[in-house]
Amino acid sequence: MTTSPVRVERRVGQRFSYLLPVSLCDCSSQLQSAGFTQDLSSRGVFFFTDAPLTEGSEIQLTLRMPSEITLGESMRVRCRGRVLRVVKPPANAVQNVNGRDASGPRLGVAVRFDHYEYLAEPAESGTRTARVAALHPHEEEAGPIEPADSRGI
Repeated sequence: MTTSPVRVERRVGQRFSYLLPVSLCDCSSQLQSAGFTQDLSSRGVFFFTDAPLTEGSEIQLTLRMPSEITLGESMRVRCRGRVLRVVKPPANAVQNVNGRDASGPRLGVAVRFDHYEYLAEPAESGTRTARVAALHPHEEEAGPIEPADSRGI
């Protein structure tokens, strides 16, 4: 009787299946491209792209990290990491993306994050910055400052 080999999960962080757009830049060639994620964690990502990436390359990815990973609000993040694995599709494969046929084969790329930084949201022109708290009104909304009562109330 043969038994199937036991596989040990080596990932530390929980993976989440997300189909998210990602922009990328190969740090050595400065090649810029785009792709979409298949799964994501706080320590890495597996995504699909047409960019000719190779194992060991250092790349930079920009994406909107979901709240399940940030443990707060979802936010834009720039990640820097190393390509661990590149999976080439079969020679005649056309992948299906959101019910549509993709324009050709895409590489599957596994990346381990070495560093990431949260990015400020792009400001829309002509809009004011939102208040942090209702206790701190904008200057034009603030009324005259009343003198404090001598009793400290």
